[in-house]
Amino acid sequence: MKSGEIIELTVEGMDCNNCATSISRFLERKGLEDVFVNFQTKEVRFREDEGKISMEAVKSGIHKLGYTVVESDTKEPWWTLERKLLISAAFTLPLLLGHLLMSFGVHFSLMHNFVAQLLLCLPVFVIGVAHFGRSAWLSLRAGVPNMDVLIFMGSTAAFIYSLIGTLTNEAQYIFYETAASIITLVLIGNWLEKRAVAQTTTAIGELSRLQPRKAKKIMPSGTIISLDRDEIEKGDLLQVNDGDTIPADGVIQSGEATVDESMLTGESMPISKREGDSVIGGALLLSGNIRVTVRAVGKDTVLSQMIELVKTAQRDKPDIQRLADRISAIFVPAVVGISVLTLLLGYFVFDLAFRQALLNAIAVLVISCPCAMGLATPTAVMVGVGLMARNGILIKGGQTLEVLSRIQNFVFDKTGTLTTGDFKISHIQCAAADKPKVYALIHTLEHYSSHPIAKALVQETAQYQGNGAFDPGELFIREEKGIGVVASSKDGRVYKLGSERILADSTLATPRGAVYLTENDRLLAVVEIEDELKPETRQLIQLLHASGKQTVLLSGDKREKVEAVAQQLGIQRFFAAQLPQQKLDLIGTMSSDAPTAMIGDGINDAPALAKATIGISLSNASQVAIQSAQVVLMNGNVQRLSRALNISEKTVQTIRQNLFWAFAYNVVAIPIAAMGYLNPMWGALFMAFSDVVVIGNSIRLKYRRLDN
Repeated sequence: MKSGEIIELTVEGMDCNNCATSISRFLERKGLEDVFVNFQTKEVRFREDEGKISMEAVKSGIHKLGYTVVESDTKEPWWTLERKLLISAAFTLPLLLGHLLMSFGVHFSLMHNFVAQLLLCLPVFVIGVAHFGRSAWLSLRAGVPNMDVLIFMGSTAAFIYSLIGTLTNEAQYIFYETAASIITLVLIGNWLEKRAVAQTTTAIGELSRLQPRKAKKIMPSGTIISLDRDEIEKGDLLQVNDGDTIPADGVIQSGEATVDESMLTGESMPISKREGDSVIGGALLLSGNIRVTVRAVGKDTVLSQMIELVKTAQRDKPDIQRLADRISAIFVPAVVGISVLTLLLGYFVFDLAFRQALLNAIAVLVISCPCAMGLATPTAVMVGVGLMARNGILIKGGQTLEVLSRIQNFVFDKTGTLTTGDFKISHIQCAAADKPKVYALIHTLEHYSSHPIAKALVQETAQYQGNGAFDPGELFIREEKGIGVVASSKDGRVYKLGSERILADSTLATPRGAVYLTENDRLLAVVEIEDELKPETRQLIQLLHASGKQTVLLSGDKREKVEAVAQQLGIQRFFAAQLPQQKLDLIGTMSSDAPTAMIGDGINDAPALAKATIGISLSNASQVAIQSAQVVLMNGNVQRLSRALNISEKTVQTIRQNLFWAFAYNVVAIPIAAMGYLNPMWGALFMAFSDVVVIGNSIRLKYRRLDN
């Protein structure tokens, strides 16, 4: 491995934000850069630096923190959370059942035997010490106390107090069922949380499953061999048949096919592909057979970049999470302080029995839940980002997700963004007598031009060719870049077709003229070109206006064309004939006044995309587009912008609901526990399910109705 590479490790044992924070702090203290830890995806990433710490030292340090680095030969541990829970539940149930029956006047002699209760509680307590105690100690040593500190303190206090009662034969000291119940109920909560968290990362699994394991490579001899995905190289020629998954990004060399790219682009309709078309690795070939030349492999493919974007969605924390992070950092010490105060005030001030005061203090410990605050944002962000990916929207980070919901100004580029980029002739001004000559010359000359407008002109004038058409004779034709096409005939005539630069008299230029045709510098025709609006743009602009957003059209095109498009769409504010620097200045000014999004094609608008509060790129998933903007709308579908806004707003709403629940739960529950209205067992039950409520609300986002 070369120094400076990004290292990715899979680490088991992380179950909350505090776990991830402890590993992050350890790596950062060792001087490593680009540290990123995600407890949901079990990923730990950093930039390798052997001069500061070796890989073995990194793995050893993570192990000392209480987590396991998964190696390729690592077997799944036998001692799983599920087995711990089953054994704990088996020993806790008799204790809990006996306690409940006694409260209804039903007595079992075994349950009055303190030693029998001790023996039933002991296995559960040992499991609790191993599971929570080790984690609590390591988190304290790392300087990031987690929820396990509170659980360990509460269960240990109950167990030790009961043990003293057993030794002194004092019945009022015995509450083994409390110690066992705390541990078992929290394990139930952890198990439910583990299952729920897995559902927030389904988008990553769905995308990863799209990566095919095998490919069929065509050798120079024509022989087809099978090879693993990791063995595919750029330039390889692959055979893809009916029903296969396309192994890598590439270009079709031969054949035709119908391709389903819905999981990659959000485009529900199958797409017809033929020779020369690009294909995306991971797309499903529904019908046909094609041969594909590989253009990108590994991390350079569109699918890999999509997976990477989804995985790193939490890299930038939303601003809304910062308050929760600050509170979580002091939460555990604060709860311990409140618990101690509850014990002291209850016993010395309110004259409670020591047993009751201790139970109140334990209830405070076990009912508190810092994990709910830590889970509130990342779980919602993971679901929101995954939902966007499934709808053909790539977004970079949780912070972008939140900022997108606050955007007020939407600045649109014109060509290729609001319009199709496919030009057509709206009108040709010429004398009636010159019409056959004009159409014949345009059709002939534009065959030699590489300009996008030339194709439209050739197609438009093709219908006028044939019998009775003007024959220009043999022509000597050349293209002058940026000007047009010049042709000379044998009889000395010079024809020019191009922009207004070909005109000998600039006053002959018209506001709507795009292409001019001259004969010996005499103006023969003026061609007016229009760029068709995308069918979905009107609805998008209407939706933005209906939600109180401001829309702006920004283009380098002529004022007349920009104004026409603005009027058709109902955009009140537009800027035409803008140079790149003018675009940058305008975007900078607007961004300073209110959050502003720039929507462009991601290539020629890259500077403006970078300058805006958020850059939104329309692209067929090109690498340039993915790198130049914070949001990428796949397949150039601008209508997806409304869905992106909808998802971002609902995600932020979910985050706020989660944080409200997490804060409100603790604000209400801790005083109730301190006043003795909740015993430790109920406290442990409520605490266990508070995490599940937060995660469940995040998962609910996956099934909420999304309006376009």
